Amino acid sequence: MSEVRTTTAPTAVSSLGAREAFAPSFDESSLVRPAVASAENLVITASDGAELVHGVSVAVRPGEAVGIVGESGSGKTLTCRALLGILPAGLAVTGGAVTIDGQDVTHASEKQWRRLRGTHVAAVFQDPASYLHPAIPVGAQLEETLRITARAPRRQTRERARELLDDLGIRRVDLVLRQRVAQLSGGMLQRVLIAMALAADPAVLIADEATTALDVTVQAELLELLGRLRVERDLALILVSHDLAVVAQVCERVQVFRDGRVIEAGATSRVLRAPGHPYTRELLSAHAAYGLERYLA
Repeated sequence: MSEVRTTTAPTAVSSLGAREAFAPSFDESSLVRPAVASAENLVITASDGAELVHGVSVAVRPGEAVGIVGESGSGKTLTCRALLGILPAGLAVTGGAVTIDGQDVTHASEKQWRRLRGTHVAAVFQDPASYLHPAIPVGAQLEETLRITARAPRRQTRERARELLDDLGIRRVDLVLRQRVAQLSGGMLQRVLIAMALAADPAVLIADEATTALDVTVQAELLELLGRLRVERDLALILVSHDLAVVAQVCERVQVFRDGRVIEAGATSRVLRAPGHPYTRELLSAHAAYGLERYLA
């Protein structure tokens, strides 16, 4: 198995005492910057008329990490798919607006979305192996992404692929580029997908349950990687998870979804220390055994 350079995951520790004062978890001046991706009062409806997402609003700005948490079926993934223009067949945006980099793309055509995906907004999902061809070396697939999405000249794609994987902390890059899906671990495959997502230097990266199927150590490494990339690239990051500890580790702001609505939102430190909604309190209680307080410095 190929090697990955590892670093220590954040382990900030603090008490959750009710009277403890705490500082804002992010610089609110960043909110002055325009959002690079947003959904405003988003409504998503099925072909049978059933409304699945009810007036949800989400926005993310350069260099900011926003967490979206909620149980399965809460609408978090559908909201992100609307931001990518990849809603499942039979579903449509029937209310509100979707904006990418200042452009209203609520009713954009597939041709218009193809110009935006990868170059303005990109995503990684839970099962990386299902997004890669099993018979083709991952290096060839990454190079193809560089040619098609980033429009890199063919003679430059191999070196650019090496640079991307090296930046993601992968050792023995040339070996990894020659390997196929079955020869790589889940964590390594996720790094390859992140490299593909970042190939054209998008402004927004959506990570939808991207670390869910990985073991705890690899998950911590990837979360730290995502945190570093968004700082270095001024990348707007939307992190979708059912795990509050994951969101607390990475995100300055969090939105809690339930039944197709945002039921609570705000600075991560405030929401997770002093939740205002009973459902958020239930989620916190369910996660207490996993040491969530370690990430609420």
